[in-house]
Amino acid sequence: MAGSLRKNSFNRGALKFAQQSVPSNATLEIIELGDIPLYNQDFDLQMPPPVLNLKAKIESADAILLVTPEYNHSISGVLKNAIDWASRPYGKSSWDSKPVAAIGASSGTFGTARAQAHLRQIFGTLNMYPLNRPQVMISNSAEKFDANGNLTDEVTKEKIRELVAALIEWTARLNKNNIGSKKK
Repeated sequence: MAGSLRKNSFNRGALKFAQQSVPSNATLEIIELGDIPLYNQDFDLQMPPPVLNLKAKIESADAILLVTPEYNHSISGVLKNAIDWASRPYGKSSWDSKPVAAIGASSGTFGTARAQAHLRQIFGTLNMYPLNRPQVMISNSAEKFDANGNLTDEVTKEKIRELVAALIEWTARLNKNNIGSKKK
């Protein structure tokens, strides 16, 4: 899922490229976040249909790939909102024991390093298993994507391919050892 709602965002472009980079023995389904309402604990026991759909997709996934912009040195509100909804109600988190990787694109020189550091804090809280390397932090993104949000930078494309392959391998290793995704 991409933490940006903008149609031609750099992060959406990175996610689309990741989807195109998945080998034939795997799939990457993009989860849209535009219909997810703002989190409200009053609805924990009667969640809105878009939230139930989000939770079901996360629970059926073998692994998670989050692609985040960096807003004010952190992740976007859109992504944080989705993370919060899917972690609820307490004790029924859809994120529990999921292998996870992160990518991020920003126009700055740090390339979402701070946002991804915040995601790693969240991964620990949610009992997720983050892929540590490779890290993909796309800096100066306006130079690496075209006007339609398509990734054009070959070095970045290769890094994303490496990350996708590593996430698939990480997930298989965790599952082989009965760690990670509960889906077998």
